Amino acid sequence: MNINRRAWLRRSAALLAAPLILPRSVFGQSNRLALGVIGLGSMGLRHVKGFIQESDCQLVAVCDVDAGRRREAADFVDHTYGGQGCAQHNDFRELLARRDLDAVVIAVPDHWHALIAMAAARAGKAIYGEKPLALTVAEGRRMSDCIRQHGCVWQTGSWQRSTWQFRFGAELVRNGRIGKLLRVEVGNPAGSACPPQPVMPVPEALDYELWLGPAPWAPYTELRCHWNFRWILDYSGGQLTDNGAHDIDIAHWGMGCDHTGPQEVEGVGEFPEEGLWNAAVKHHVVCRYANGVQLFIGDKSRYAGGVRWIGTEGWVHASRDKGLITSPANLVSAKLGPEAEHLDRSLSNRQGHIRNFLDCIRTREPTIAPIEVAHRSITVAHLGNIAMQLGRKIRWNPKTEQILGDPTATRMLARSYRGTWHNDLCL
Repeated sequence: MNINRRAWLRRSAALLAAPLILPRSVFGQSNRLALGVIGLGSMGLRHVKGFIQESDCQLVAVCDVDAGRRREAADFVDHTYGGQGCAQHNDFRELLARRDLDAVVIAVPDHWHALIAMAAARAGKAIYGEKPLALTVAEGRRMSDCIRQHGCVWQTGSWQRSTWQFRFGAELVRNGRIGKLLRVEVGNPAGSACPPQPVMPVPEALDYELWLGPAPWAPYTELRCHWNFRWILDYSGGQLTDNGAHDIDIAHWGMGCDHTGPQEVEGVGEFPEEGLWNAAVKHHVVCRYANGVQLFIGDKSRYAGGVRWIGTEGWVHASRDKGLITSPANLVSAKLGPEAEHLDRSLSNRQGHIRNFLDCIRTREPTIAPIEVAHRSITVAHLGNIAMQLGRKIRWNPKTEQILGDPTATRMLARSYRGTWHNDLCL
């Protein structure tokens, strides 16, 4: 790491001793919310380009351990605004120490989500946090508790909740338009394998030590970092957590399970026998809920992409590519009266998810994708990965969030942290 912990503490103390600088929005000097973006890969740069479209927010600072990505994002911001005011930071702690920020976007690898989100909460920022929420069940619980304790506005990047087909599909199911719900299917892309990779010199522009952070030390090789972290279990959970975070979230929405979970989880996974990437290439997970509904999660060789709810009187299928398909077919144009259960609404597109977050910063109303909901949905994927790796059924108590009668599986609900990073896992 370029900045050791002792040096960082000295710098933080100096910052805290400096004159208080409050966000511009507090003084009324500007009605624009000041925003910083942490993580500038594929999703982070999309967020830069998305938030910059909103006239009531201004991107003030960007942060990434890759200097090339920082420059690209800052240059885009400065070009769009016609100035040179976008600050660049290598270390997220420097950005969070800024007093001129109202909110932050966190779009870093999964193994960093908890530490950065909790630091942002302690710094008093509103937070747009990417999915999947956390690397482990234990992290997700601590994150949700921390956000609640500090009273932060939180939006999960589960943007499908802000699109028409997923919301209306869930509404049809929750209003009994397919009869009694029996079964739900989620189809994910299959994963990929990667042969063993050579050790490579760390690029000069990359702060690799900070990229690894709390994860176990491993030698640098190009296909370990950036987009490909998703396929390595030290940093993520494969397609089951990456794509599954979206569709399990929507499945739970229609099932009415936003604040609960399954009682049993079992699964079969096909894992690479060698090579750099070790997340499941194929997966099939079956979850059973207290009301008898079963949730099936698998790759697209088993289930169509998206979410399908199946009931006694029909089915509803929502996906990105095909929109909303129903059986009977005329269900897609059904009208739900004022007496029906209507779900939270924002604009009916991906940009509306950003709009919902900014509006909730001002109104202090709950966002369409709260952190506790994200924790409950990604817990299903984490339990599925544990069941697949152990090759046995997991019994789960969704009220206490404990695995029953399996100490080995219980230990897998959390991960150890490298070095002193565990010291930052406090509320």
